[in-house]
Amino acid sequence: MTGDDNRSGNATYSAPALDRGTNQIGVRLYNERLALSLIRRHGSLPKADIARLTGLSAQTISVIMKQLEADGFVVKQKPRRGRIGQPSVPFALAPGAAYSLGLKIGRRSSDLVLVDFLGGILMLRHVTYPYPTPAGILQSVRSGLAQVEQTLSAEQRRRITGIGIATPFELWNWHEEMGAPQSALNAWRDFDIEASIKAIAPWPVHLCNDATAACAAELTFGIGHRYQDYLYVFIGSFIGGGVVLNGTLFPGRTGNAGALGSLPVPANGEAGRTLTRQLIATASIHVLEKRLLAAGQDPTPLWRSPDDWGDNGPLIEQWVQDVADQLAIAITAAISVIDFGTVIIDGAVPAAIRTAIVERTKAASARIDRQGLSPTDVVEGTIGSVARALGAASLPLLANFARDSDVLFKEAV
Repeated sequence: MTGDDNRSGNATYSAPALDRGTNQIGVRLYNERLALSLIRRHGSLPKADIARLTGLSAQTISVIMKQLEADGFVVKQKPRRGRIGQPSVPFALAPGAAYSLGLKIGRRSSDLVLVDFLGGILMLRHVTYPYPTPAGILQSVRSGLAQVEQTLSAEQRRRITGIGIATPFELWNWHEEMGAPQSALNAWRDFDIEASIKAIAPWPVHLCNDATAACAAELTFGIGHRYQDYLYVFIGSFIGGGVVLNGTLFPGRTGNAGALGSLPVPANGEAGRTLTRQLIATASIHVLEKRLLAAGQDPTPLWRSPDDWGDNGPLIEQWVQDVADQLAIAITAAISVIDFGTVIIDGAVPAAIRTAIVERTKAASARIDRQGLSPTDVVEGTIGSVARALGAASLPLLANFARDSDVLFKEAV
C-alpha cells in the first residue's frame, strides 16, 4: 500500500474514556432532529421560520432552540435587519457540535476521512493499492485512528458519533475486472468488516454500499437537498448510483437501490445482431484503465490523483463519449420506471471531465426517443472523488441527527 500520510503505520489508537452508543452525543428528540435538519438544508434559519416550516408553536421552537444552543449544536448569527419589528436572529449549525469518520474501500484505493458537523474535512488519508485486502484495510484504519487522536482534543473525540463504511458489496466477485488473484479476494468472503472495525474503534459502525454512500454525501452536504426526488450517478472504478425519494435516501430492500452498473445497455454483436451488456462494462473507470494499458500508457493517475488526470488524450475523450452515450440510455430506462425530475452525475474524475460527461449525456439524451416521458434535468454533482468517504462519514450523523423519513412538513421545503 502507498499513502499520503508520513506517520508510522504501526501506530495504535488509544481511545479516550467515553460511553459507547449514541446517547452521549446524539439527539433523540424528534422535534430537535427536525429543527436541525431544516437548518442544515437552509444553511441558517430564525426561530420564526422554523416554526412556520414545522407547524410547531413559537413557544415550542423557542424551547427547542434554547436547548440546542446550550448543548452546542447551533450558534446564533448576526441579526437580520430591514424588516418591521425586532430583527430576526438566524441559527446555524455549529461545526464542532459533532464529528464523524468515514471509510471508503475501493478497488484501487481507500480513503479515511474525519469530518465535522457541517461535513468539513479535517483529515483525509488516501491509500492506493493493486487490490484491497482485509489486513491492509485494517492496518490503514488503525493508523488513521492514531492520527485522529493527534488531530482532535479529548473533548472533541468525545463528540465523535461513529464510523461509516462505504464498500462495494461482494468484492470477491470482481477479480477479473480488478486484475486481482481470486485467492486474494476470497479473503473477503468470510471477513466481517463491520465487526472488525467495531473491534478496534469505540464508536458505532454503519455499513453502506459505496455508491449509495456517495449519494448520501450529495444529499447531506451537496446540492441534493435542493431536490425532492432524483437519480444519482457516481462514476467510479465501477459505475453505480443511488435513489432519493421525498428528500430521503432510499437504499432499497437489500441496500442496493440505484445499482446502475447492472442495467443492460445495447452492444453490437456478431453478424449485426443486437445484444446487451451491463452499463458497468462501458461507463466505468476500469474500462479506461484497460484502454490506457493496452495503448502502453500509464493509468496510475486515475487512482493516485482522481482530481487531476493530466492532459486529456484521445483515449480519454473517446471514453467520455462512450460513457455519455450509454449513460443516456440507462437514464432513460430509469426515469421510465420512476419519474425522476433530476439526475445528478458525479464521479471520481476531474471536474472538467465531469462537466464534459454531463453535457454530452444531455446531448445523447436528446437523440433518444423519449415519447411519453417527462423532461428531466441532468446536473453536475458537487462532491467529487471524496464522495464515497464523505458519504460514509455522513451515515453516523444521519443516524444521530437527521429527521425521520416520515416527516411531513407544513409546506414544501
